[in-house]
Amino acid sequence: MDDGAQKNPLGSVCTPDLPPTGQETQRGASVAMAARYDCTQCAQSLFGHKYILKDVAPFCVACYEQLFSSSCEVCQELIGSSSKDLSFKNRHWHGECFLCVKCERSLVDRPFAAKEDTPMCIECYSAEYSAKCHACLKTIMPGSKKMEHRGNSWHENCFACNRCQQPMGTRSFIQKEANNYCLPCYEKQFAMQCVHCKKPITTGGVNYRDQPWHKECFVCIGCKQQLAGQRFTSRDDFAYCLDCFCNLFAKKCAYCTTPISGLGGSKYISFEQRQWHNDCFNCKRCCASLVGRGFLTSKEDVLCPECVKEP
Repeated sequence: MDDGAQKNPLGSVCTPDLPPTGQETQRGASVAMAARYDCTQCAQSLFGHKYILKDVAPFCVACYEQLFSSSCEVCQELIGSSSKDLSFKNRHWHGECFLCVKCERSLVDRPFAAKEDTPMCIECYSAEYSAKCHACLKTIMPGSKKMEHRGNSWHENCFACNRCQQPMGTRSFIQKEANNYCLPCYEKQFAMQCVHCKKPITTGGVNYRDQPWHKECFVCIGCKQQLAGQRFTSRDDFAYCLDCFCNLFAKKCAYCTTPISGLGGSKYISFEQRQWHNDCFNCKRCCASLVGRGFLTSKEDVLCPECVKEP
């Protein structure tokens, strides 16, 4: 958008009262008789006539207009030295020809806009080409700030949170059901709250037993390690990582004394309130596996039948 066309200077228009001839004295020095003051182009005398200086060279009005004047975009006639020459993007108009192409109102000394280099008044340009505000449905005037999102446009002050009605400017926002919300309002109205810290969950939540948690809040009750993305188990509604659960609640292997978790399909042997890992359930003497075989116990030991027969 432009505030108006540029007014091109045509040079200095002068009318000499006397020809620059005769005997003149400057600072006491004698100056010789000057040459005739003629048009640079046609050599006609300029005495008693208007003339125009172009780069210090004098021209009669006719020669100047023929050499240097522009043609009007509308009437195609030369823009004379006595006329106002309005220019825009290397195109020229008479002042009376510089009109809006739609309503034909004068654009002289008025702001205007251009479509494909064609000047139009602001009102016509807005009605023809400007976007409409998605909120107030009024035209967004050329040169004014506008906000755009998913093909829609808003006045800067109309792009506001649907809940608090405050303009959002360039702040982050969330769109829900065709309405826009600033982040604080969205969290208050729609975001789930973490069952542990009671604060809104905006991203990266965990759902456990139909309750929402922040990832950083869903931790082992024993060691406080985050449980999101790893195996865990629970007891009395508390979540535990496998290491803490086994150390706290699992029975120990009668042979290696490490916990037997029984989780994830791992197999173990249970006999007379004692448990063994499958890999640990071996004959005390010959170390042969007793899994799936008969065995006998003697105090804390388990023996295969062959070793029992030996003295």
